[in-house]
Amino acid sequence: MLEAIHHVALICSDYERSKAFYTEVLGLKVIHEAYREARDSWKLDLEVSPGVQLELFSFPSPPKRPSRPEAQGLRHLAFSVRDIDAAVATLAKRGVTCEPIRVDEYTGRRFTFFADPDDLPIELYERLKTPVPAPHTDNPPSAPNA
Repeated sequence: MLEAIHHVALICSDYERSKAFYTEVLGLKVIHEAYREARDSWKLDLEVSPGVQLELFSFPSPPKRPSRPEAQGLRHLAFSVRDIDAAVATLAKRGVTCEPIRVDEYTGRRFTFFADPDDLPIELYERLKTPVPAPHTDNPPSAPNA
């Protein structure tokens, strides 16, 4: 049924600032940009990778989404990178401060977080150079309400 994520949609508070962040700082490619006069809204389609898009919207006076404390709904946006050290260095040169790099205790992969202009947490998750087999458990815990 489901094959892949096609896009993630974000509503920003300052369209030009967010457009510059996602295109110039993160390097996403513009696919299409349109002003929707009836909604007084911009819609920007950005390519993350082939077949995966980020949609950036502007609306007049959107309410702020709380990122902290953690709330229901979207928790963060995560991008995979080949070399997390190089990605963090590139972001630092572009004025973005990342949290210290950590190691995922379950996968052994390294990751870090930073925030977009509206304080949405963004994660960089390093791809492994060689695949590691998934851990095997004879008695996996049951899911809540299972």
